[in-house]
Amino acid sequence: MVALIVGFVFILFAVYAVLPFSWALNWLEPVIHFLMGGVPIMALFIGLIAVFIGIADIKDKMEAKKEEAEEAAEAARQ
Repeated sequence: MVALIVGFVFILFAVYAVLPFSWALNWLEPVIHFLMGGVPIMALFIGLIAVFIGIADIKDKMEAKKEEAEEAAEAARQ
């Protein structure tokens, strides 16, 4: 319950901070600049993670094929 309330408080603050009214913080332009600078960095990290996951997946598939070949060889011996 506390997490839900804290979540709503943060959402309301975020909306209040970017509203274009004189009684609000009016931080829309700095927020846009922050996002424009942060999106390429975030895309870089996501891309690196995807590459590492892809490499690990290829290694797992190669290991699975190797184990299947060993099991087939073992079954052929018996």
